[in-house]
Amino acid sequence: MNRHEEAELRLSSLMRAAQNGDGAAYARLLQELTPLLRARIQRQLRFLKPEDVEDLVQDVLLSLHAVRATYDPQRPFLPWLFGIMHNRVADGARRYARRAVHEVAVEQVPVTFSDETANKEESYGDPGALVQAIRMLPPGQREAIEMLKLRELSLKEAAAASGMSIGALKVAVHRGIRALRRILAAES
Repeated sequence: MNRHEEAELRLSSLMRAAQNGDGAAYARLLQELTPLLRARIQRQLRFLKPEDVEDLVQDVLLSLHAVRATYDPQRPFLPWLFGIMHNRVADGARRYARRAVHEVAVEQVPVTFSDETANKEESYGDPGALVQAIRMLPPGQREAIEMLKLRELSLKEAAAASGMSIGALKVAVHRGIRALRRILAAES
């Protein structure tokens, strides 16, 4: 009798005893199956991390526990077990593939934005030039810039104070900043 046949006899015997209510036999069966399943899953799915292999082993053992009453003691145990394992491994491989599709590998996670210039505030060398440029803006743009950017009012507060709609304030600020950039660029 070879090693495979001995394992088949021992494991099917333990499974029969477990089906008859022998808790110690069931514990022994699970104890013997764990390294067997681990080795087989590692051989089949070499790309998995050890923790993913352990998750699959536990899935197989849970499935075995859930369907243990369906085992026919007149039939070989290992093919029945490996059928369960095959289904759990297929489920695990699909989970792994779905998860891997959405992962992006990066060596260093950026703190805020990937472009360094995005994290810098604009600054102008001459505050007086900025004040003069703001005075050159049309009244609606100047008022919007002063309330939202200099006094830091909320859009709701600025809308209530100026009588302008929130949308109109956003447009006025956008156009005002664009005009300020042009004015200041021309001066430098």
